[in-house]
Amino acid sequence: MAINVYVNFKGNCREAVEFYAEAFGAEKQKIMTFGEVPSNPEFPVSEETKNLVMHTFLNIKGSKFMFSDVPEGMPFTAGNNISLVITSKDVDEIKAIFNKLKVGGTIHMDLQETFWSKCYGFIIDKFGIGWQLSHED
Repeated sequence: MAINVYVNFKGNCREAVEFYAEAFGAEKQKIMTFGEVPSNPEFPVSEETKNLVMHTFLNIKGSKFMFSDVPEGMPFTAGNNISLVITSKDVDEIKAIFNKLKVGGTIHMDLQETFWSKCYGFIIDKFGIGWQLSHED
């Protein structure tokens, strides 16, 4: 199991990741945009959002830092734009941790299969900390 950091930006994620890659001497990784995501009629992607970063990461000094732009319609508050990510190869472990962290918190995305993970969920715990739990093959 690993704990990683996820940082969100309001439209300038690509610029920030390039800056951090240079600052830390980290190898640039593939950038997935919202326009590359499989279409879903429940979550339409506007033309303005299609070029925003949906996900990328950098390995910085042995830790994985993940980055994304916040899509149109989702709240963004500078200072509250970081969440912790738990990855595990054990789905039962993910479920157990999620069920403990959600007590008194707010579920933003219940545990479910996504196109990037067999088991993924996102909550804000009762202390205001964002936690993303994800199965890792």
